[in-house]
Amino acid sequence: MTFLIVLAALAFLMLAAYRGYSVILFAPVAALGAVLLTDPGAVAPVFSGIFMDKLVGFVKLYFPVFLLGAVFGKLIELSGFSEAIVVAAIKYIGRARANAVIVLVCALLTYGGVSLFVVVFAVYPFAAELYRQSNIPKRLMPGAIALGAFSFTMDTLPGTPQIQNIIPTTFFKTTGWAAPWLGVVGSIVTLAAGLTFLEWRRRSAMAKGEGYSGAAVAATGADGGAAAPASASDASGQLGAARAGLPHPLLSLAPLVLVGVANFVLTKLIPGWYGDSYALTADALPGLHAPVTLPIKPVVGIWAVEGALLLGILLTVVTAFPRIRASFADGTRAAVGGALLAAMNTASEYGFGGVIAALPGFLSVSEALRSVPNPLVNATVSVTALAGITGSASGGMSIALAAMSDQFIKAADAAHIPLEVMHRVVAMASGGMDTLPHNGAVITLLAVTGLTHRESYRDIFGVTVIKTAAVFVVIAIYYLTGLV
Repeated sequence: MTFLIVLAALAFLMLAAYRGYSVILFAPVAALGAVLLTDPGAVAPVFSGIFMDKLVGFVKLYFPVFLLGAVFGKLIELSGFSEAIVVAAIKYIGRARANAVIVLVCALLTYGGVSLFVVVFAVYPFAAELYRQSNIPKRLMPGAIALGAFSFTMDTLPGTPQIQNIIPTTFFKTTGWAAPWLGVVGSIVTLAAGLTFLEWRRRSAMAKGEGYSGAAVAATGADGGAAAPASASDASGQLGAARAGLPHPLLSLAPLVLVGVANFVLTKLIPGWYGDSYALTADALPGLHAPVTLPIKPVVGIWAVEGALLLGILLTVVTAFPRIRASFADGTRAAVGGALLAAMNTASEYGFGGVIAALPGFLSVSEALRSVPNPLVNATVSVTALAGITGSASGGMSIALAAMSDQFIKAADAAHIPLEVMHRVVAMASGGMDTLPHNGAVITLLAVTGLTHRESYRDIFGVTVIKTAAVFVVIAIYYLTGLV
């Protein structure tokens, strides 16, 4: 019975998310409903002592990352830098490689610190124009955006400032650069397999005579691609006009490069500046009633990303202030609102995970997962299953780590597996089956592109399967080579 209560709570939360209800509201409802069925008298103490404690702890650690990432992404959009990067990619890579162009641009933006939701809005207008000019079926576009924004640069490539790569640092005392070689290998596997899949889908659709709008094409090029439709010249003129008024591509890339470089440098420097811990005393801050000692290792990854994003924001403001001045107040206000919503969504799921982990029914889940003997496979299955159930990479990983991080660490230590490897595997697993139909990013992507699950989800799911399989490839490579 206790096991069924846990399953019912998870199913209720998944249904609420799928139906579009606020996770901020329904995560505590689901968690406290499970407590009510287990021990009615514990509802209020569990809410204050576990749910809110976990929620506040998550916000305390990660809200600045959400906030700075949202502001940085919005400024990159307002400055025209994202447009310039897209247009330059089209110019130098070519319209014939539309899938590669869109994947590359999305990857550059997400790895440079722009929120994946912002990437969807920024890239879509140009992706639509590119697909229209190449007469590639529009329904294939979400798969390309998902591969570029929701996969390897979100959680696999070492150093990515996305929250899915930052959350494990506080549990495993690692940094965002954990297991760099495994991360690079996993990224290459995901990218190569994903592009191959997308090209196969493109060629299959166009071989059947399907064009941008789904109608039959009139002529095809030598490579099997379609000739541009009649409106292509108008579209080319629009892109040419846009290109003339945009910032230089190198200037547009500068803030993204700065974020990556600063993240790497600060990750190396911060431990040297502060040591293992830092004590705040009344000598420096007379208003303190008692000394405050902060362990440094758990926050190195967070501080490095925050510092890098701050530098990226400053560079964007300095180099593009005339462009962003008029929209700065409204744009940053919208970014702050989005950051608050995203952080509270994930924090509520984290609080939900803390409550579920305390229930007797969860012991059955833990025992069942312990039957998977390999620590890395165990962590992968646990994290990707919860990410799939919640429809959120960060939410599923937060639930799993809140409930089972101690178990993962003990198993890894017993098997002499570096926690860097556990970090990379857990981060990758969070971005595996998270993109099921009820995932918020998937719903946003389809809404922005004006497509339906029926039309485009097959390609997104193909990318999801590839990303999930890449985790097991990385695990196999680690055991075969010892590569970290």
